Amino acid sequence: MTAPESTPQALNKAMMEAVEFVHAEGWEASPSLFALVPSRLLVDQLDDPDDAAPLTLVVQDLPGHLRPGSDELGDYVSRLAWPAQVSGVILAQEILFRDTSDDAEPRPARLFSGVLRTEDVELTLLQQRPTEEEIEAAGPFAEDDIELRGGPGVAPGVIAALRYGLEQDPGALD
Repeated sequence: MTAPESTPQALNKAMMEAVEFVHAEGWEASPSLFALVPSRLLVDQLDDPDDAAPLTLVVQDLPGHLRPGSDELGDYVSRLAWPAQVSGVILAQEILFRDTSDDAEPRPARLFSGVLRTEDVELTLLQQRPTEEEIEAAGPFAEDDIELRGGPGVAPGVIAALRYGLEQDPGALD
């Protein structure tokens, strides 16, 4: 039987929590990195352990000089080695995205990439920043709407860097 924190559904739920967390911070933010820890390990720190999601997000401090989409960020993330208690990780970063279905200019977007230690459990979502025209047309709360896109094979380099960190033995780095 698969542990509840090792399922695609657990990653989906954690990803949505990360999306809400980052969205509340506003646009033009630094990258955010979250360790995903089984909630059962944090039961004494949770307000209501019975309502806890299978995974709890633990925000990780990133060096301030790391820019979204940069080689330095990719290098940093790929050199992390996570302890066994960490079931997965999510990286959120702002990027420029060009929709290949039209000829529009690239526009700001958030890229959320997450993986679990469980083989083949990964997810990448994209949230495009609304344009001024979209905000004016939709009204004052347009920026509160979160529209996400996703699919297989999105951001494979980011997924590989995150997965690599989960495969490392942190004790071997001492």
